[in-house]
Amino acid sequence: MNLVYLWGSFLFKYRNTVFPVFLAILFVIFPPVLYGGTLDSDLRLDLVGIGLCALGQIIRGAVIGFAYIKRGGLNKKVYADTLVTKGIFGVTRNPLYVGNLLAAAGILVVHNHPMVYLIAGLFTLVSYQAIVLTEERFLRNKFGEEFEQYCREVPRWRLKLSRLRGATDGMTFQWGKVILKDYSTCCTWVVITTLLFMYEGYLYGGGTGSGRLIIGAILLAGAGAFSLVVHSIKKSASRKRAAQA
Repeated sequence: MNLVYLWGSFLFKYRNTVFPVFLAILFVIFPPVLYGGTLDSDLRLDLVGIGLCALGQIIRGAVIGFAYIKRGGLNKKVYADTLVTKGIFGVTRNPLYVGNLLAAAGILVVHNHPMVYLIAGLFTLVSYQAIVLTEERFLRNKFGEEFEQYCREVPRWRLKLSRLRGATDGMTFQWGKVILKDYSTCCTWVVITTLLFMYEGYLYGGGTGSGRLIIGAILLAGAGAFSLVVHSIKKSASRKRAAQA
């Protein structure tokens, strides 16, 4: 099997572990770098990074609110019953991954070390391309000309916004589904950027005296509380469905 597909299949199965561990190792080896040399000036770059994360989250939310597909496949292998081409999938073929890449870019901007930009940036781009090529091979084999036609009409990565109205025509946006399906992703990037924000404060703000640690602790508590509330709502809904079945 082609090495690209081997790597893509491996990441498809283990990406939720590989990417966080890889980033954590890099963040330990290379400490964050302050933009402008001070915490105050660095805050402006941190906000740019958080903005990129939020933009990625908005795209993911738009995907899930209109036409969600489960990206975990079947038994951690690439799988699809149907070819989803509506909603944001009618604007770009990989909108969830576009959102992930924007969130990853935001995290790297908050960290702001040149070596981390280079290593993590290349690793992430190459890895997502391998995942997408692996998925496309499966979809091409399963759906044939239907998938080829989809590829001709919709870009792999670029957002073709001129198709947005037609792709979402007649669809109803579901806010509840966005929260229930993607709260963990949102909490993940919030926690990572907050920890980096606190780490910078600890390294460059005089240890525990930095106000960043207090603000960070509040943000982490908020993210944890939000996650617990949504998780309990999902569990409750799941129990009700099981009782009615």
